[in-house]
Amino acid sequence: MIILETDRLRIRNWLESDRPLFAEINADPKVMEFFPRQRPREESDALMDEARQRISETGLGFFALALKDTDEPIGFLGLARTDLTPFLPQGTVEIGWRLAVRFWRQGFVTEAGKAILRHGFDEHGLAEIVSFAVKNNARSTAVMTRIGLHRDPARDFEHPRVPDTAPHLKQHVVYALSREQWLTQ
Repeated sequence: MIILETDRLRIRNWLESDRPLFAEINADPKVMEFFPRQRPREESDALMDEARQRISETGLGFFALALKDTDEPIGFLGLARTDLTPFLPQGTVEIGWRLAVRFWRQGFVTEAGKAILRHGFDEHGLAEIVSFAVKNNARSTAVMTRIGLHRDPARDFEHPRVPDTAPHLKQHVVYALSREQWLTQ
């Protein structure tokens, strides 16, 4: 199921043939630098199955991101409901992404991110889309700014699911974009 396409990219549900790429990005120390740990193949496969199911059921989720010309997967990007109560209430929709390192610095996340924001506001009628990242994750926060999200320091939080063994990953910053802000951009 193709969700949408941009000039260079396809945003779609996961295929069985995408498993190696999904496992690669979840196990890569550079990609997972701002997460408490990398994921072994079994966990990665389970996460992909969960993502596929959520997409099929709700139309939202972290979709496969593939090159349009070849359909080669390069990572994921999408919109998903999150529940980090009391920081982000149940039902809040976040935009998130991960790319294999060899596809970094080519503008893919910015291109796909703008398209998925439009999809979220136009097709799903969302009132707001947020994104959050570890405070020092300059790569992700730069993308958040490039796709039009705005820093919302009043909503910054210490991530409750980050273990105490990784205190440098606890503090998260929040960026957000309301439907009204998106319409005026």
